[in-house]
Amino acid sequence: MSDHHKETFITKYVFSYDHKMISKQFLVTGIFMGIIGVFMSMLFRLQIAWPEQSFGLIEAFLGKHQEGGVMSPDMYLALVTIHGTIMVFFVLTAGLSGTFSNLLIPLQIGARDMASGFMNMLSYWMFFISSIIMVISLFVEAGPAAAGWTIYPPLSALPQAMGGSGMGMTLWLVSMAIFIASSLIGSLNYIVTVLNLRTKGMKMTRLPLTIWAFFITAIIGVVSFPVLLSAALLLIFDRSFGTSFYLSDIFIQGEVLHYEGGSPVLFEHLFWFLGHPEVYIVLLPALGITSEIIATNSRKPIFGYRAMIGSILAIAFLSTIVWGHHMFVSGMNPFLGSVFTFTTLLIAIPSAVKAFNYITTLWKGNLQMNPAMLFSIGLVSTFVSGGLTGLVLGDSALDINVHDTYFVIAHFHLVMGVSAILGMFAGVYHWFPKMYGRMMNKSLGYVHFWGTLIAAYGVFFPMHFIGLAGLPRRYYTNTAFPLFDDLADVNVVITCFAIFGGIVQIVFLANFFFSIYRGKRAEMNPWRSTTLEWTTPVEHVHGNWPGEIPEVTRWAYDYSKPGYEEDFVPQTVPLKPGEEES
Repeated sequence: MSDHHKETFITKYVFSYDHKMISKQFLVTGIFMGIIGVFMSMLFRLQIAWPEQSFGLIEAFLGKHQEGGVMSPDMYLALVTIHGTIMVFFVLTAGLSGTFSNLLIPLQIGARDMASGFMNMLSYWMFFISSIIMVISLFVEAGPAAAGWTIYPPLSALPQAMGGSGMGMTLWLVSMAIFIASSLIGSLNYIVTVLNLRTKGMKMTRLPLTIWAFFITAIIGVVSFPVLLSAALLLIFDRSFGTSFYLSDIFIQGEVLHYEGGSPVLFEHLFWFLGHPEVYIVLLPALGITSEIIATNSRKPIFGYRAMIGSILAIAFLSTIVWGHHMFVSGMNPFLGSVFTFTTLLIAIPSAVKAFNYITTLWKGNLQMNPAMLFSIGLVSTFVSGGLTGLVLGDSALDINVHDTYFVIAHFHLVMGVSAILGMFAGVYHWFPKMYGRMMNKSLGYVHFWGTLIAAYGVFFPMHFIGLAGLPRRYYTNTAFPLFDDLADVNVVITCFAIFGGIVQIVFLANFFFSIYRGKRAEMNPWRSTTLEWTTPVEHVHGNWPGEIPEVTRWAYDYSKPGYEEDFVPQTVPLKPGEEES
């Protein structure tokens, strides 16, 4: 399989069918979009901390419409909207599923490549096009989409509502439609590859937990993403073709519009039916990556392998029946609210199983504290601390008090955003040698980890308290409300931590791009790991293995097994006579 036609620069680096190259394309594109998303958050945090103050930075980057360097309310809402969209869809979904599903599924199951190299390439380029359209929407004259990342009607459905409801909103919808198509193509490819292309001996119960996480994530995507696509299409009809799916009895500046019979709550149902599974589309790959890294660097078998698989399956199922907890204040029937409360609190059980299993794997392990391990432990920390506040928001009676406050922002950023980003960084540090054949600088990795973790807690921990005090989110200034004056200093502290966190990412960028060309050359299995990807040569080979694909004879977590000289036994090592598989 290593013999193949001569590749040109275009076929090798641009329109590549090779899953390893496509994973790099997803990663670098995700990093670029992440730079945009993080920079936006720093801009609107400046506005929140020092409202009405002039900043040359704001005028330089946001243009002449921000008179004197003071951010306008419309631009503030637009930045919040695009920041949320970019981080949730274009950074976390691409940086985790796009990058690591592509890199690891063929390598860890023992396949030459994805089931369809062409569909894989198509998935990336549709993602790339959707990213470009989203970035272009920042430069349209009336401004980018400004209805919040959830794009609730009527703001998103009426082009005349405000500047950000016009062309910017249209481009947002077009971009997301292409993104969803990309995700569906990719997800179907991942599912077929895992089911059909496993090497000899690779039973489902021998798969690494990373593959289980990517596989179930793809299934969730196939189930839930089409619902968002239908929601977006109906919104386009309302915007462009005069339908009334989401609109009824609308008045603008005294004018009675012709819409009748629609319901904006219908859009909320459709959006959150994707929106909540999306949390786990982002989070499950990070949890799978963490399982692999914690087991490898604890030099111990992962605790409760089958329980971890069961928790992934339970999370996948329950994630599709909890969406109503985002809508407790929408006039929902109290009985229906109690049903969603029950299912929401129920999902805490498989999540707790995963957290306890990580902690038990770490317990009394021979811990190797490299940057990947630190980021994985950091994920466990934010997953637990952020998840605890979900118990408050999952209860309909309690949620009503803090809905649409900074408490909600603190919760979902910690449990989903920060946890997923820490998992993504862990994966980059761990599999960088496999992607680029070189090692990242460990000392810079430590600086990056501690700076990122301190900044994350410095930003989102205080937000819980200002949220409990009632501070509403998405307000570009709170100076009109004297009762919030005492919270102004807290917002300054949060902004300082946010800026510090953004600057710390420069350390990662420098380390990442420098190491690609100048990093220490990696050996074949630098982490002394058991899984199949470390049996492939450092130099990338078309088809992954130059000869026969190795046969698998044991599960993926034989670390520190009695009877062996080494503290790891690769999956390809045959069982000894009388040895039982773990």
